[in-house]
Amino acid sequence: MIVPVILAGGSGTRLWPLSRQSNPKQFLYLVDQQYTMLQLTLKRLENLSQQVLPPIIVCNENHRFIVAEQLRQIDIAHASIILEPCAKNTAPAITLAALQALELYPDQSVSLLVLSADHYIADIPAFQHSILLAEQQARLEKLVIFGVKPTEPHTGYGYIQLGEQIKEKNTYKLDKFVEKPDLQTAEHYVSSQNYLWNSGMFMFQTPLFLQELKHHQADIYQCCVNAWQYKTKDLDFIRIGLQEFQQCPENSIDYAIMENTTQGVVICLDVGWNDLGSWSSLWESNQKDANQNVIFGDVIAEQSQRNYVYSASRLVTVFGVEDLIVVETKDAVLIAHQDKSQEIKKIVEQLKNEQRVELRQHKEVVRPWGKYDCIDVGSRYQVKRITVNAKAKLSLQMHHHRAEHWVVVKGTAKVTKGEEQYYVSENESTFIPLGTLHSLENPGCIPLELIEIQSGSYLGEDDILRFKDEYGRI
Repeated sequence: MIVPVILAGGSGTRLWPLSRQSNPKQFLYLVDQQYTMLQLTLKRLENLSQQVLPPIIVCNENHRFIVAEQLRQIDIAHASIILEPCAKNTAPAITLAALQALELYPDQSVSLLVLSADHYIADIPAFQHSILLAEQQARLEKLVIFGVKPTEPHTGYGYIQLGEQIKEKNTYKLDKFVEKPDLQTAEHYVSSQNYLWNSGMFMFQTPLFLQELKHHQADIYQCCVNAWQYKTKDLDFIRIGLQEFQQCPENSIDYAIMENTTQGVVICLDVGWNDLGSWSSLWESNQKDANQNVIFGDVIAEQSQRNYVYSASRLVTVFGVEDLIVVETKDAVLIAHQDKSQEIKKIVEQLKNEQRVELRQHKEVVRPWGKYDCIDVGSRYQVKRITVNAKAKLSLQMHHHRAEHWVVVKGTAKVTKGEEQYYVSENESTFIPLGTLHSLENPGCIPLELIEIQSGSYLGEDDILRFKDEYGRI
């Protein structure tokens, strides 16, 4: 049996301004308008369902409700969601998943299929065939890495050097890993046909992985075991010991195990793989029009070729341009040449240095109960459009510096204000004075939408004192 381990903790900053810290690329609709990258990662395993057990997701604590909601949307039940209190790279993350698998299936021989939540794969049947091939090797007590057949001398990927071929087709012994090369070296790798791109996808059985980790990286193994001993269940999530995990060294599975093991095997993939690590790679992976433009949203492109144009909230037009990336969101616009897409991280660094809110979140902010969109901001006021999911409820809270006026535009709101409880219907409003204990609930079966007008001396999101919360945020 196969246990998918989905690593969903990345920040995806090279796809700014669409991907942000609060909602990175693995949770976005980048190549499919129906499913996010995380959902596509799980759905491409559907035809293997008789052999696949519920997944284990490892994610950032701040993204836990996004993960839970996206799993619910595609009817994934009984998943384990492990929350990383801090990022420590792939080796510790996979170790936590392995400890959970060992706890769930102590008497079963299961293979962990480690996948990134933000990769694109075009040929799903071929990928599923490779998974079954890898499982055969995992049962033979091998640590399998999936290597991708290069289509060009790419300098943004690490490479794997192949050893001798094993009798199974597309299966080789692992020789060694190679760092991201310069262009001349990458051209040599591709022409030699003895190197593959490192996909960052793996398969192995739980006991072997833990045994190899303990042998080669005893400090990582012990820190993770210590953190796991202090795990607690929080709603549908697994929290681990913070102090114990903070002491864990940062390391990738490549360096920690795969470069040191003698049990490494490579499965060669030729499935249209892309890690979607830049806007140019998104252009490569998406469907193009007659002029080789990739277009999302309300876009008019005239006399323009080979562009990636994304509109989130308004009309975007391009005229007489080539090889550009144009991305519009409600609060930021990016215009760059495709050749410079790998260097967008320089803009991200500047945003980080200036502590710009545009790096962290969009104007539309996702919450476990729904979302809100900031419509207008002044020196002593702020206007938001709030959407509360069916049967969802905001925390019982108060504010020290602001009052709030709510106008319901769709659905019915159940309001708690001090000792009062009452309903507010469409085209009705209510006022929450400063310092008043209050809560908002959607008792209905359709989303509740309202306009919130905040007024006061300070309007920051940290002016919330929670007294009771269904989502454990107190």
